This record gives sequence, structure tokens and C-alpha cells, in this order.
Amino acid sequence: MFELFEHKADIGVRGRGKSREEAFAECAKAMFSIIADIAKVKAESSNAVEAKAGSLESLLVNFLNELLYLHEVRGKLYSGFKVYITEDCGAWEINGKAFGEKINAKKHAIKSGVKAASYHQLKVIEENGAWVAQCVVDV
Repeated sequence: MFELFEHKADIGVRGRGKSREEAFAECAKAMFSIIADIAKVKAESSNAVEAKAGSLESLLVNFLNELLYLHEVRGKLYSGFKVYITEDCGAWEINGKAFGEKINAKKHAIKSGVKAASYHQLKVIEENGAWVAQCVVDV
């Protein structure tokens, strides 16, 4: 499950899941739901996505920013994500795939641009047996 939350100047994105991976994937869906109606984005192809960081929270920011980079460079929208998170001696890494399709002006109405994921209101926590991953994105 993903959701957006209020922020004075930008938009907060939050993902919830049974695992860290699911929470990160749902947070990515929340971010892309700001850009376009992801219900209209088919998982026709995939792109590999990788990110590294010194903390789980920084990993979320780096992951979302890597997805924004792929969105811009490849001209694609994404609606599904499958990721794997590993940690080794304090070094966090995420590997996976983003599923989507090329932007089609006849099919996809772009709602808003997202510039970057930020460290504002950033958290990745386990809460009541579920994981929550959130941050604010610059629009």
C-alpha cells in the first residue's frame, strides 16, 4: 500500500509493506503516482535499478533518485518494482527491476514533475509488524 501525505511546499511519499523491499517498492509507486496515473502504465519492459548507501534511510533516497534518473533518461513511466535489499558491514545495497513503458502522450497524461527525493521527513522503520518507508519529494 502506498500513500501521499501533505507537505507545505512539496509532496510526501510513503510506502508500507510486510518487508523493507515491499515498503521501498510501494514508496516508488507513490512517487510515480505523482507523475502520472500508474494504473495506465503497463509493465511492458523492465530496467535494472541499483543503489548503494551507508544507511537504510539514505538507500531509500538514492533508490528513488535513481528511478527518477531512469525515468528522465529512458523516457519511461514505471508502475511496478521488484527489489532486493542487502546489508554488509553497514553498507546497504538495493538491486532490482522497475517495470513500465515508454511515455506515450496519447495514453499518459503527465500530472506533475518530480525533481528529486529529499532527506526531509525521511524514515525507514518497522512499525507494528510492518515496514514504513517515507520521504518528501521535490515537485
